[in-house]
Amino acid sequence: MNRRKLLGASIAGSAAAMVTGGTGADAAQADAASGRPEQRDERCLQPAGPVKVTPDDPRYLNLNLRGANSRFSGKPDYIQLVGSTKHVVDAVEKTVRDGKRVAVRSGGHCFEDFVDNPDVKVIIDMSLLTEIAYDPSMNAFLIEPGNTLSDVYEKLYMGWNVTIPGGVCGGVGVGGHICGGGYGPLSRQLGSVVDYLYAVEVVVVDGNGKARVIVATRERDDPHHDLWWAHTGGGGGNFGVVTKYWMRVPEQVGRDPERLLPKPPATLLMSTVTFDWEGMTKAAFSRLLRNHGEWYEQNSAPDSPYTGLWSQLMIGNKVPGMGESGFMMPIQVDNTRPDARRLLDAHIEAVIDGIPSVEVSEPIEERWLASSPGRGGKAPGSKTKAGYLRKRLTDQQIEAVYENMTHMDGIDYGAVWLIGYGGKVNTVDPATTALPQRDAILKVNYITGWANPRNEARHLQWVRKLYADVYAETGGVPVPNDINDGAYINYPDSDLADPQQNTSGVPWHDLYYKENYPRLRRVKAAYDPRNHFHHALSIRP
Repeated sequence: MNRRKLLGASIAGSAAAMVTGGTGADAAQADAASGRPEQRDERCLQPAGPVKVTPDDPRYLNLNLRGANSRFSGKPDYIQLVGSTKHVVDAVEKTVRDGKRVAVRSGGHCFEDFVDNPDVKVIIDMSLLTEIAYDPSMNAFLIEPGNTLSDVYEKLYMGWNVTIPGGVCGGVGVGGHICGGGYGPLSRQLGSVVDYLYAVEVVVVDGNGKARVIVATRERDDPHHDLWWAHTGGGGGNFGVVTKYWMRVPEQVGRDPERLLPKPPATLLMSTVTFDWEGMTKAAFSRLLRNHGEWYEQNSAPDSPYTGLWSQLMIGNKVPGMGESGFMMPIQVDNTRPDARRLLDAHIEAVIDGIPSVEVSEPIEERWLASSPGRGGKAPGSKTKAGYLRKRLTDQQIEAVYENMTHMDGIDYGAVWLIGYGGKVNTVDPATTALPQRDAILKVNYITGWANPRNEARHLQWVRKLYADVYAETGGVPVPNDINDGAYINYPDSDLADPQQNTSGVPWHDLYYKENYPRLRRVKAAYDPRNHFHHALSIRP
Protein backbone atom coordinates (compact mmCIF):
# COMPACT_ATOMS: atom_id res chain seq x y z
CA MET A 1 0.00 0.00 0.00
CA ASN A 2 1.87 3.08 -1.18
CA ARG A 3 1.02 6.70 -1.77
CA ARG A 4 1.22 6.47 -5.54
CA LYS A 5 -0.91 3.33 -5.74
CA LEU A 6 -3.63 4.91 -3.59
CA LEU A 7 -3.71 8.20 -5.46
CA GLY A 8 -3.78 6.18 -8.67
CA ALA A 9 -6.78 4.25 -7.40
CA SER A 10 -8.60 7.36 -6.26
CA ILE A 11 -7.88 9.88 -9.03
CA ALA A 12 -6.18 7.82 -11.75
CA GLY A 13 -2.70 8.89 -10.73
CA SER A 14 -0.11 8.87 -7.98
CA ALA A 15 1.80 11.02 -5.54
CA ALA A 16 5.53 11.47 -5.49
CA ALA A 17 8.90 11.52 -3.59
CA MET A 18 12.20 13.51 -4.42
CA VAL A 19 15.08 13.82 -6.93
CA THR A 20 18.76 14.18 -7.74
CA GLY A 21 21.54 12.06 -9.13
CA GLY A 22 24.57 9.98 -8.04
CA THR A 23 28.09 7.66 -8.93
CA GLY A 24 32.88 5.71 -8.37
CA ALA A 25 36.26 4.79 -6.88
CA ASP A 26 39.49 6.80 -6.80
CA ALA A 27 40.58 5.38 -10.14
CA ALA A 28 37.31 6.36 -11.77
CA GLN A 29 37.65 9.84 -10.27
CA ALA A 30 41.11 10.27 -11.73
CA ASP A 31 40.00 8.94 -15.13
CA ALA A 32 37.03 11.30 -15.28
CA ALA A 33 39.11 14.29 -14.24
CA SER A 34 41.77 13.55 -16.86
CA GLY A 35 39.33 12.85 -19.65
CA ARG A 36 40.50 9.25 -20.04
CA PRO A 37 37.88 6.50 -20.48
CA GLU A 38 36.58 5.16 -17.21
CA GLN A 39 37.56 1.74 -15.94
CA ARG A 40 34.52 -0.04 -17.33
CA ASP A 41 34.38 -0.42 -21.11
CA GLU A 42 31.49 1.76 -22.20
CA ARG A 43 31.88 1.35 -25.97
CA CYS A 44 29.06 -1.19 -26.07
CA LEU A 45 27.17 0.06 -23.05
CA GLN A 46 26.56 3.78 -23.43
CA PRO A 47 26.60 6.54 -26.05
CA ALA A 48 30.02 8.02 -26.79
CA GLY A 49 29.06 11.29 -25.15
CA PRO A 50 26.13 13.01 -23.46
CA VAL A 51 22.95 12.85 -25.52
CA LYS A 52 21.43 16.29 -25.97
CA VAL A 53 17.67 16.05 -26.45
CA THR A 54 16.10 19.29 -27.70
CA PRO A 55 12.39 20.18 -28.10
CA ASP A 56 12.38 19.07 -31.76
CA ASP A 57 13.56 15.57 -30.75
CA PRO A 58 10.70 13.01 -30.41
CA ARG A 59 12.26 11.86 -27.11
CA TYR A 60 11.97 15.32 -25.55
CA LEU A 61 8.30 15.09 -24.59
CA ASN A 62 8.75 11.71 -22.93
CA LEU A 63 11.81 12.83 -20.97
CA ASN A 64 10.33 16.18 -20.00
CA LEU A 65 7.17 14.54 -18.66
CA ARG A 66 9.00 12.01 -16.46
CA GLY A 67 8.14 14.01 -13.37
CA ALA A 68 5.46 12.18 -11.39
CA ASN A 69 3.41 15.24 -10.38
CA SER A 70 1.44 16.86 -13.21
CA ARG A 71 0.99 19.97 -11.10
CA PHE A 72 4.38 21.21 -12.28
CA SER A 73 5.84 21.60 -15.75
CA GLY A 74 8.80 23.26 -17.38
CA LYS A 75 10.27 23.62 -20.84
CA PRO A 76 14.04 23.30 -20.62
CA ASP A 77 16.18 24.29 -23.59
CA TYR A 78 17.38 20.70 -23.66
CA ILE A 79 17.60 17.55 -21.60
CA GLN A 80 21.03 15.95 -21.24
CA LEU A 81 21.02 12.15 -21.04
CA VAL A 82 24.21 11.01 -19.38
CA GLY A 83 25.74 7.54 -19.27
CA SER A 84 28.95 8.08 -17.30
CA THR A 85 30.62 10.38 -14.80
CA LYS A 86 32.56 12.04 -17.61
CA HIS A 87 29.29 12.78 -19.39
CA VAL A 88 28.09 14.54 -16.25
CA VAL A 89 31.32 16.57 -15.98
CA ASP A 90 30.94 17.73 -19.60
CA ALA A 91 27.24 18.49 -19.17
CA VAL A 92 27.73 20.47 -15.96
CA GLU A 93 30.63 22.50 -17.37
CA LYS A 94 28.53 23.47 -20.37
CA THR A 95 25.75 24.79 -18.13
CA VAL A 96 28.33 26.88 -16.27
CA ARG A 97 29.78 28.28 -19.50
CA ASP A 98 26.34 29.05 -20.89
CA GLY A 99 25.03 30.49 -17.63
CA LYS A 100 22.00 28.18 -17.63
CA ARG A 101 20.14 27.02 -14.55
CA VAL A 102 20.43 23.26 -14.21
CA ALA A 103 18.49 20.59 -12.34
CA VAL A 104 19.04 16.85 -12.00
CA ARG A 105 16.46 14.11 -12.44
CA SER A 106 16.82 10.59 -11.11
CA GLY A 107 13.35 9.06 -10.70
CA GLY A 108 11.28 12.22 -11.12
CA HIS A 109 9.40 11.98 -7.83
CA CYS A 110 9.81 15.44 -6.37
CA PHE A 111 6.81 16.86 -4.53
CA GLU A 112 7.81 20.41 -5.50
CA ASP A 113 8.98 22.18 -8.67
CA PHE A 114 12.71 21.75 -8.08
CA VAL A 115 13.13 20.16 -11.54
CA ASP A 116 9.89 20.84 -13.40
CA ASN A 117 10.26 24.59 -13.23
CA PRO A 118 10.12 27.25 -15.98
CA ASP A 119 13.43 28.72 -14.74
CA VAL A 120 15.30 25.43 -15.24
CA LYS A 121 16.94 25.55 -18.67
CA VAL A 122 18.82 22.23 -18.60
CA ILE A 123 17.81 18.92 -17.02
CA ILE A 124 20.53 16.33 -16.52
CA ASP A 125 18.70 13.02 -16.76
CA MET A 126 20.36 10.12 -14.92
CA SER A 127 18.11 7.32 -16.17
CA LEU A 128 20.93 5.60 -18.14
CA LEU A 129 23.11 5.26 -15.01
CA THR A 130 21.75 1.97 -13.71
CA GLU A 131 24.72 -0.14 -12.62
CA ILE A 132 24.41 -2.15 -9.40
CA ALA A 133 27.43 -4.25 -8.47
CA TYR A 134 29.76 -5.30 -5.71
CA ASP A 135 32.87 -3.10 -5.95
CA PRO A 136 35.90 -4.91 -4.47
CA SER A 137 37.99 -1.72 -4.50
CA MET A 138 35.54 -0.12 -2.07
CA ASN A 139 34.40 -3.37 -0.46
CA ALA A 140 30.90 -1.98 -0.89
CA PHE A 141 27.93 -2.14 -3.23
CA LEU A 142 28.00 0.37 -6.06
CA ILE A 143 24.55 1.79 -6.86
CA GLU A 144 24.15 4.34 -9.64
CA PRO A 145 21.43 7.01 -9.34
CA GLY A 146 19.37 6.08 -12.38
CA ASN A 147 18.12 2.98 -10.59
CA THR A 148 14.68 2.84 -9.04
CA LEU A 149 14.09 1.29 -5.64
CA SER A 150 12.51 -1.72 -7.34
CA ASP A 151 15.70 -2.21 -9.37
CA VAL A 152 17.82 -2.02 -6.24
CA TYR A 153 15.70 -4.40 -4.19
CA GLU A 154 15.60 -7.01 -6.94
CA LYS A 155 19.28 -6.92 -7.93
CA LEU A 156 20.66 -6.83 -4.39
CA TYR A 157 18.36 -9.60 -3.24
CA MET A 158 18.76 -11.91 -6.22
CA GLY A 159 22.51 -11.34 -6.46
CA TRP A 160 23.56 -11.39 -2.81
CA ASN A 161 20.47 -11.87 -0.58
CA VAL A 162 20.85 -8.36 0.87
CA THR A 163 18.88 -5.13 0.76
CA ILE A 164 18.67 -1.51 1.94
CA PRO A 165 15.77 -0.32 4.17
CA GLY A 166 14.30 1.96 1.52
CA GLY A 167 10.84 3.22 0.70
CA VAL A 168 7.65 1.56 -0.47
CA CYS A 169 7.23 3.38 -3.80
CA GLY A 170 9.19 1.16 -6.17
CA GLY A 171 9.44 3.72 -8.98
CA VAL A 172 11.27 6.30 -6.86
CA GLY A 173 14.83 6.93 -8.05
CA VAL A 174 17.61 6.23 -5.59
CA GLY A 175 19.43 9.40 -6.63
CA GLY A 176 17.42 11.60 -4.31
CA HIS A 177 16.00 8.95 -2.02
CA ILE A 178 19.37 8.04 -0.54
CA CYS A 179 20.86 11.49 -0.02
CA GLY A 180 17.62 12.79 1.52
CA GLY A 181 17.76 10.17 4.27
CA GLY A 182 15.55 7.46 2.81
CA TYR A 183 13.47 5.16 5.00
CA GLY A 184 10.89 2.41 4.62
CA PRO A 185 9.08 -0.49 6.27
CA LEU A 186 12.34 -2.13 7.38
CA SER A 187 13.77 1.01 8.98
CA ARG A 188 12.42 0.22 12.45
CA GLN A 189 14.43 -3.01 12.27
CA LEU A 190 17.45 -1.87 10.18
CA GLY A 191 17.72 1.92 10.44
CA SER A 192 17.78 4.67 7.84
CA VAL A 193 19.15 4.12 4.34
CA VAL A 194 21.89 6.69 4.98
CA ASP A 195 23.16 4.64 7.90
CA TYR A 196 24.56 2.31 5.23
CA LEU A 197 26.10 4.97 2.97
CA TYR A 198 29.85 4.39 2.78
CA ALA A 199 30.86 6.70 -0.06
CA VAL A 200 29.50 9.00 -2.71
CA GLU A 201 30.91 10.31 -5.99
CA VAL A 202 29.84 13.85 -6.79
CA VAL A 203 30.45 16.22 -9.69
CA VAL A 204 30.87 19.67 -8.13
CA VAL A 205 31.65 23.13 -9.49
CA ASP A 206 34.48 25.17 -7.98
CA GLY A 207 34.72 28.93 -7.69
CA ASN A 208 36.22 29.21 -11.18
CA GLY A 209 33.34 27.34 -12.76
CA LYS A 210 35.36 24.17 -13.29
CA ALA A 211 33.55 20.87 -12.79
CA ARG A 212 35.48 18.20 -10.90
CA VAL A 213 34.81 14.73 -9.57
CA ILE A 214 35.14 14.02 -5.86
CA VAL A 215 34.78 10.70 -4.07
CA ALA A 216 33.87 11.29 -0.41
CA THR A 217 33.70 8.54 2.20
CA ARG A 218 32.65 8.14 5.80
CA GLU A 219 36.28 7.53 6.80
CA ARG A 220 37.13 10.16 9.41
CA ASP A 221 40.50 10.96 7.83
CA ASP A 222 39.00 11.54 4.38
CA PRO A 223 39.58 15.21 3.43
CA HIS A 224 36.12 15.17 1.83
CA HIS A 225 34.39 13.55 4.78
CA ASP A 226 32.08 16.59 5.18
CA LEU A 227 30.83 16.17 1.61
CA TRP A 228 29.94 12.55 2.41
CA TRP A 229 28.18 13.71 5.57
CA ALA A 230 26.12 16.27 3.65
CA HIS A 231 24.70 13.44 1.53
CA THR A 232 23.44 11.53 4.58
CA GLY A 233 20.20 13.52 4.76
CA GLY A 234 21.07 16.91 3.26
CA GLY A 235 18.75 16.31 0.31
CA GLY A 236 19.12 16.55 -3.45
CA GLY A 237 20.00 19.46 -5.68
CA ASN A 238 22.32 21.11 -3.17
CA PHE A 239 26.00 20.37 -3.68
CA GLY A 240 26.47 18.85 -7.13
CA VAL A 241 25.46 15.83 -9.17
CA VAL A 242 25.78 12.48 -7.42
CA THR A 243 27.00 9.91 -9.92
CA LYS A 244 27.68 6.92 -7.67
CA TYR A 245 26.72 5.66 -4.23
CA TRP A 246 28.53 2.91 -2.34
CA MET A 247 26.61 1.14 0.41
CA ARG A 248 27.81 -1.11 3.23
CA VAL A 249 27.21 -1.69 6.93
CA PRO A 250 28.93 0.71 9.36
CA GLU A 251 30.80 -2.02 11.23
CA GLN A 252 33.78 -4.01 9.94
CA VAL A 253 32.58 -7.40 8.67
CA GLY A 254 35.28 -8.60 6.28
CA ARG A 255 34.99 -8.84 2.51
CA ASP A 256 32.10 -11.22 1.98
CA PRO A 257 29.52 -9.25 -0.10
CA GLU A 258 26.66 -11.12 1.54
CA ARG A 259 27.61 -9.57 4.88
CA LEU A 260 28.08 -6.00 3.64
CA LEU A 261 24.38 -5.09 3.74
CA PRO A 262 21.54 -6.44 5.89
CA LYS A 263 19.45 -9.37 4.77
CA PRO A 264 15.72 -8.80 4.35
CA PRO A 265 13.22 -11.12 6.03
CA ALA A 266 12.70 -14.19 3.86
CA THR A 267 8.94 -13.79 4.33
CA LEU A 268 6.56 -11.25 5.79
CA LEU A 269 3.30 -11.77 7.63
CA MET A 270 0.85 -9.17 6.30
CA SER A 271 -2.62 -8.02 7.21
CA THR A 272 -4.85 -4.99 6.70
CA VAL A 273 -7.30 -3.44 9.13
CA THR A 274 -10.14 -1.52 7.47
CA PHE A 275 -12.22 1.06 9.31
CA ASP A 276 -15.67 2.30 8.32
CA TRP A 277 -16.29 6.03 8.34
CA GLU A 278 -20.03 5.38 8.79
CA GLY A 279 -19.53 4.12 12.33
CA MET A 280 -16.61 6.41 13.18
CA THR A 281 -17.86 8.97 15.68
CA LYS A 282 -15.60 11.77 16.82
CA ALA A 283 -15.04 9.95 20.11
CA ALA A 284 -14.15 6.70 18.32
CA PHE A 285 -11.82 8.53 15.92
CA SER A 286 -10.02 10.21 18.78
CA ARG A 287 -9.65 6.91 20.60
CA LEU A 288 -8.27 5.23 17.48
CA LEU A 289 -5.54 7.85 16.98
CA ARG A 290 -4.69 7.77 20.68
CA ASN A 291 -4.49 3.97 20.63
CA HIS A 292 -2.27 4.01 17.56
CA GLY A 293 0.03 6.76 18.78
CA GLU A 294 0.38 5.35 22.28
CA TRP A 295 1.28 1.94 20.85
CA TYR A 296 4.14 3.53 18.92
CA GLU A 297 5.22 5.47 22.00
CA GLN A 298 5.49 2.21 23.94
CA ASN A 299 7.00 0.01 21.20
CA SER A 300 9.53 2.06 19.24
CA ALA A 301 12.65 1.64 21.38
CA PRO A 302 15.61 0.13 19.49
CA ASP A 303 15.46 -3.01 21.64
CA SER A 304 11.69 -3.47 21.38
CA PRO A 305 10.53 -6.88 20.12
CA TYR A 306 8.26 -4.90 17.79
CA THR A 307 10.99 -3.30 15.64
CA GLY A 308 10.27 -5.99 13.04
CA LEU A 309 6.66 -4.75 12.80
CA TRP A 310 5.65 -1.80 10.66
CA SER A 311 2.25 -0.30 9.94
CA GLN A 312 0.76 2.90 8.67
CA LEU A 313 -2.63 4.28 9.59
CA MET A 314 -4.05 5.77 6.38
CA ILE A 315 -6.99 8.06 7.00
CA GLY A 316 -8.54 8.91 3.64
CA ASN A 317 -11.84 10.18 2.35
CA LYS A 318 -14.32 7.98 0.53
CA VAL A 319 -13.30 7.79 -3.12
CA PRO A 320 -13.99 5.31 -5.95
CA GLY A 321 -11.46 2.52 -6.16
CA MET A 322 -10.47 2.54 -2.49
CA GLY A 323 -13.34 0.53 -1.10
CA GLU A 324 -16.15 2.01 0.92
CA SER A 325 -14.06 3.61 3.63
CA GLY A 326 -10.75 4.87 2.29
CA PHE A 327 -9.55 4.32 5.83
CA MET A 328 -7.13 1.48 6.56
CA MET A 329 -4.01 0.25 8.31
CA PRO A 330 -1.73 -2.14 6.37
CA ILE A 331 0.72 -4.05 8.61
CA GLN A 332 3.73 -6.23 7.98
CA VAL A 333 5.84 -8.28 10.40
CA ASP A 334 9.15 -10.06 9.93
CA ASN A 335 7.81 -13.59 9.59
CA THR A 336 11.16 -15.19 10.42
CA ARG A 337 10.39 -14.40 14.06
CA PRO A 338 8.76 -17.38 15.80
CA ASP A 339 6.32 -15.02 17.51
CA ALA A 340 5.36 -13.04 14.39
CA ARG A 341 1.66 -13.89 14.59
CA ARG A 342 1.49 -12.99 18.28
CA LEU A 343 3.13 -9.61 17.59
CA LEU A 344 0.77 -8.92 14.72
CA ASP A 345 -2.32 -9.82 16.74
CA ALA A 346 -1.19 -7.80 19.75
CA HIS A 347 -0.61 -4.71 17.60
CA ILE A 348 -4.02 -4.99 15.99
CA GLU A 349 -5.74 -5.60 19.31
CA ALA A 350 -4.13 -2.52 20.88
CA VAL A 351 -5.01 -0.23 17.98
CA ILE A 352 -8.64 -1.31 17.48
CA ASP A 353 -9.51 -1.52 21.18
CA GLY A 354 -12.91 0.12 21.63
CA ILE A 355 -13.28 0.98 17.91
CA PRO A 356 -16.53 0.00 16.12
CA SER A 357 -16.97 -1.20 12.53
CA VAL A 358 -13.55 -2.76 12.05
CA GLU A 359 -12.63 -5.46 9.54
CA VAL A 360 -9.33 -7.37 9.89
CA SER A 361 -8.07 -9.37 6.93
CA GLU A 362 -6.75 -12.87 7.49
CA PRO A 363 -2.94 -12.63 7.69
CA ILE A 364 -1.06 -13.92 4.66
CA GLU A 365 2.56 -14.99 4.33
CA GLU A 366 4.33 -13.19 1.50
CA ARG A 367 7.77 -13.67 -0.01
CA TRP A 368 10.10 -10.71 0.51
CA LEU A 369 10.60 -9.67 -3.09
CA ALA A 370 6.99 -10.34 -4.03
CA SER A 371 5.94 -7.78 -1.41
CA SER A 372 8.04 -5.02 -2.98
CA PRO A 373 5.82 -2.46 -4.73
CA GLY A 374 5.71 -1.71 -8.43
CA ARG A 375 6.76 1.40 -10.23
CA GLY A 376 3.42 3.23 -10.15
CA GLY A 377 2.31 5.90 -12.58
CA LYS A 378 2.05 9.62 -13.10
CA ALA A 379 -0.09 11.67 -10.75
CA PRO A 380 -2.57 14.38 -11.60
CA GLY A 381 -1.99 17.40 -9.41
CA SER A 382 -1.01 16.64 -5.82
CA LYS A 383 0.37 18.31 -2.73
CA THR A 384 2.02 16.65 0.24
CA LYS A 385 3.00 18.15 3.58
CA ALA A 386 4.74 16.29 6.40
CA GLY A 387 6.02 16.19 9.95
CA TYR A 388 7.76 13.97 12.49
CA LEU A 389 6.22 12.91 15.80
CA ARG A 390 8.13 12.20 19.01
CA LYS A 391 4.88 11.27 20.75
CA ARG A 392 1.32 10.70 19.62
CA LEU A 393 -0.70 13.57 18.25
CA THR A 394 -2.14 15.68 21.02
CA ASP A 395 -5.88 15.75 21.60
CA GLN A 396 -6.00 19.18 19.94
CA GLN A 397 -4.15 17.84 16.90
CA ILE A 398 -6.42 14.80 16.67
CA GLU A 399 -9.47 17.06 16.77
CA ALA A 400 -7.98 19.15 13.95
CA VAL A 401 -7.49 16.03 11.83
CA TYR A 402 -11.05 14.88 12.48
CA GLU A 403 -12.65 18.25 11.69
CA ASN A 404 -10.79 18.59 8.40
CA MET A 405 -11.23 14.98 7.32
CA THR A 406 -14.97 15.22 7.88
CA HIS A 407 -15.35 18.46 5.91
CA MET A 408 -14.14 17.58 2.42
CA ASP A 409 -16.85 18.71 0.02
CA GLY A 410 -15.39 19.03 -3.46
CA ILE A 411 -12.09 17.32 -2.54
CA ASP A 412 -11.15 14.45 -4.87
CA TYR A 413 -8.67 12.92 -2.49
CA GLY A 414 -7.39 13.89 0.93
CA ALA A 415 -5.57 11.88 3.54
CA VAL A 416 -3.52 11.86 6.71
CA TRP A 417 -1.04 9.00 7.00
CA LEU A 418 0.66 8.07 10.25
CA ILE A 419 3.70 6.01 9.21
CA GLY A 420 5.64 3.74 11.56
CA TYR A 421 9.16 4.92 12.39
CA GLY A 422 11.68 4.78 15.23
CA GLY A 423 13.44 1.61 16.37
CA LYS A 424 16.98 1.26 15.05
CA VAL A 425 16.78 4.63 13.32
CA ASN A 426 17.04 6.15 16.77
CA THR A 427 20.34 4.48 17.69
CA VAL A 428 22.34 7.07 15.71
CA ASP A 429 23.46 10.39 17.15
CA PRO A 430 21.74 13.32 15.36
CA ALA A 431 25.10 14.85 14.40
CA THR A 432 26.52 11.65 12.89
CA THR A 433 24.46 12.14 9.74
CA ALA A 434 22.82 15.20 8.24
CA LEU A 435 19.48 13.56 9.06
CA PRO A 436 18.81 15.03 12.52
CA GLN A 437 15.48 13.44 13.55
CA ARG A 438 16.74 10.52 15.62
CA ASP A 439 14.13 10.11 18.34
CA ALA A 440 10.89 10.22 16.34
CA ILE A 441 8.35 7.39 16.43
CA LEU A 442 6.09 8.33 13.50
CA LYS A 443 6.12 10.30 10.30
CA VAL A 444 2.94 12.08 9.26
CA ASN A 445 1.89 12.85 5.69
CA TYR A 446 -0.91 15.25 4.80
CA ILE A 447 -1.92 14.59 1.21
CA THR A 448 -4.34 15.88 -1.37
CA GLY A 449 -4.77 15.12 -5.04
CA TRP A 450 -7.04 16.35 -7.82
CA ALA A 451 -7.91 15.21 -11.32
CA ASN A 452 -8.95 18.54 -12.83
CA PRO A 453 -6.32 21.34 -12.81
CA ARG A 454 -9.11 23.87 -12.34
CA ASN A 455 -9.66 22.46 -8.86
CA GLU A 456 -6.07 22.97 -7.70
CA ALA A 457 -6.73 26.07 -5.58
CA ARG A 458 -9.55 24.39 -3.63
CA HIS A 459 -7.41 21.36 -2.82
CA LEU A 460 -4.39 23.44 -1.82
CA GLN A 461 -6.60 25.51 0.47
CA TRP A 462 -7.95 22.35 2.10
CA VAL A 463 -4.57 20.70 2.81
CA ARG A 464 -3.00 23.95 3.97
CA LYS A 465 -5.84 24.54 6.42
CA LEU A 466 -5.52 20.96 7.69
CA TYR A 467 -1.79 21.43 8.28
CA ALA A 468 -2.20 24.84 9.89
CA ASP A 469 -4.90 23.53 12.21
CA VAL A 470 -2.85 20.53 13.31
CA TYR A 471 0.11 22.78 14.14
CA ALA A 472 -1.91 25.78 15.32
CA GLU A 473 -0.05 25.90 18.63
CA THR A 474 3.35 26.18 16.90
CA GLY A 475 2.74 28.72 14.17
CA GLY A 476 1.23 26.39 11.59
CA VAL A 477 4.30 24.16 11.20
CA PRO A 478 5.85 21.23 13.15
CA VAL A 479 8.32 23.18 15.27
CA PRO A 480 10.50 20.75 17.26
CA ASN A 481 9.21 20.32 20.81
CA ASP A 482 8.12 17.44 23.03
CA ILE A 483 5.57 16.29 20.41
CA ASN A 484 6.77 17.41 16.98
CA ASP A 485 10.22 17.17 15.43
CA GLY A 486 10.25 19.19 12.24
CA ALA A 487 9.91 17.87 8.69
CA TYR A 488 11.55 15.49 6.20
CA ILE A 489 13.43 16.98 3.24
CA ASN A 490 12.46 14.10 0.92
CA TYR A 491 8.89 15.36 1.37
CA PRO A 492 9.75 18.96 0.49
CA ASP A 493 7.11 21.61 1.10
CA SER A 494 7.88 25.12 -0.13
CA ASP A 495 5.09 26.46 2.09
CA LEU A 496 7.49 26.16 5.03
CA ALA A 497 9.52 29.02 3.52
CA ASP A 498 6.40 31.20 3.10
CA PRO A 499 5.92 33.55 6.08
CA GLN A 500 2.17 33.55 5.44
CA GLN A 501 2.07 29.76 5.87
CA ASN A 502 4.83 29.51 8.49
CA THR A 503 4.12 32.05 11.21
CA SER A 504 6.24 30.30 13.83
CA GLY A 505 9.33 32.47 13.46
CA VAL A 506 11.35 29.25 12.97
CA PRO A 507 12.95 29.22 9.50
CA TRP A 508 12.23 26.36 7.10
CA HIS A 509 15.79 25.03 7.26
CA ASP A 510 15.62 24.55 11.02
CA LEU A 511 12.49 22.45 10.55
CA TYR A 512 14.32 20.16 8.14
CA TYR A 513 17.88 20.18 9.49
CA LYS A 514 17.72 21.56 13.03
CA GLU A 515 21.22 22.02 14.50
CA ASN A 516 22.88 20.46 11.44
CA TYR A 517 22.09 23.38 9.13
CA PRO A 518 25.21 25.52 9.88
CA ARG A 519 27.47 22.60 8.96
CA LEU A 520 25.50 22.02 5.76
CA ARG A 521 26.03 25.68 4.85
CA ARG A 522 29.78 25.29 5.31
CA VAL A 523 29.76 22.26 3.01
CA LYS A 524 27.77 24.25 0.47
CA ALA A 525 30.27 27.10 0.58
CA ALA A 526 33.19 24.70 0.15
CA TYR A 527 31.81 22.60 -2.72
CA ASP A 528 29.30 24.83 -4.52
CA PRO A 529 30.57 28.36 -3.85
CA ARG A 530 28.83 29.72 -6.96
CA ASN A 531 25.47 28.27 -5.85
CA HIS A 532 25.20 26.64 -9.26
CA PHE A 533 22.86 23.98 -7.86
CA HIS A 534 19.83 25.51 -6.18
CA HIS A 535 16.07 25.38 -5.79
CA ALA A 536 13.41 26.81 -3.47
CA LEU A 537 14.58 24.80 -0.43
CA SER A 538 18.25 24.32 -1.23
CA ILE A 539 21.02 24.90 1.27
CA ARG A 540 21.96 28.58 1.28
CA PRO A 541 25.72 29.20 0.78
